[in-house]
Amino acid sequence: MSIITASNIGKKFYKSKYSILKPLNFGKEEIVAVKDLSIKIEEGEFVGFLGPNGAGKTTFLKILAGIIHPTSGSAKVMGQVPWEREYEYLSKMAIVMGQKNQLWWDLPAIDSFLMLKEIYSIPEKRYKENLDQIVEVLSMQKILTKRLRNMSLGERMKCELAASFLHDPKVIFLDEPTIGLDVVSSQAIRAFLKKINRDKKCTFILTSHYLGDIEELCERVVIINFGEKIYDGPLSKLKGKYAPEKIVKIRLDELEQRKKFAALSVVNKRIQEKRGIIRVDKGQIGKLAREIFDTFLPEDITITDPDTEEIISKIFNEQKNDLR
Repeated sequence: MSIITASNIGKKFYKSKYSILKPLNFGKEEIVAVKDLSIKIEEGEFVGFLGPNGAGKTTFLKILAGIIHPTSGSAKVMGQVPWEREYEYLSKMAIVMGQKNQLWWDLPAIDSFLMLKEIYSIPEKRYKENLDQIVEVLSMQKILTKRLRNMSLGERMKCELAASFLHDPKVIFLDEPTIGLDVVSSQAIRAFLKKINRDKKCTFILTSHYLGDIEELCERVVIINFGEKIYDGPLSKLKGKYAPEKIVKIRLDELEQRKKFAALSVVNKRIQEKRGIIRVDKGQIGKLAREIFDTFLPEDITITDPDTEEIISKIFNEQKNDLR
């Protein structure tokens, strides 16, 4: 049985048409944030939600977390209706929003954690075990007694994550958890989420504009645009469908190397910043690989798939063209 089931979820908002420039413009404008969205997620899955700003990702997460009610449709998370906000449900889920704090701004992190221990009635032994593990994995030893207002963004985000996992939630909603963070902090948080998912079999739904988060954490992705689901499946299948080619990069430090690159039989090639770049169909990569490895040193050659960001942009552009 799926741990998360949503059927035909819809959410509409209404915005007043009145403005200072048009004082007689009465009435309300209907905005469809989510439209007939259905999904099933199994226990232990780590699912990435992708889409441009305003696509409906955060609205859908808030519905599943019980923060807002849907206009239509139904959902069950761990057998509970989220927006009924039963204690049994709230005690087994967590939501982390990268742009909003849940901890107390003027308190040291450790004091906030102790308050959450009482709110969730976490037994002393379990609280200490969870806190010690989280502090060690996220290297938080030096910031526990620091007030939230005096922390960097990366430090605050670590504390927000730590607070969300103290009570051993089974389902976690992550909305842009690494937004604005430096590379080191982002990597630490990704490693932490991987470990929690692996060790405790938690179920995650992640929204992020940083496709590095999605690629590193999620095998399955859901793409939403204009409130509708346009893809739901493995990230690898998405790449296979929308990126049927490989990208070959060759380091070209010397003039002689550039001459050899220009002489390659492949047509779709260019030089950019002392690097030769070739795009080739996956079916032709074997033939090309023999030619380039016979011509250049192996350590000067890299062969990769197109970036996920490029693939997502291609999907959205195709959808825009279909709507015209």
